[in-house]
Amino acid sequence: MKQMEVTIMGQSYLLGCPEGGETALASAVAQVDREMSAIRDAGKVKARERIAVLAALNLAYQLAEVPRDTTAAASSASPDVDALIKRLDEALGHDGQLL
Repeated sequence: MKQMEVTIMGQSYLLGCPEGGETALASAVAQVDREMSAIRDAGKVKARERIAVLAALNLAYQLAEVPRDTTAAASSASPDVDALIKRLDEALGHDGQLL
């Protein structure tokens, strides 16, 4: 297994990568970096850990939508950050509120 150094939101990570998987990993890293940067730039969430969780949820949501309607999911933007935070806060209850 090969190792690749990548940067997400300005922080470097050393990741394991199977031979021939460099392009796919670079694409995944770019997508995660875009999601996290968009959440950070929206200004609602400051903590890196919370940004990472919201980005992971956005990406998981996008993946879950693909089987339902491939063309619509591929062309749609990520869910609204405020709406996602509200849904998470409702699910976590008052003790685990994100904001």
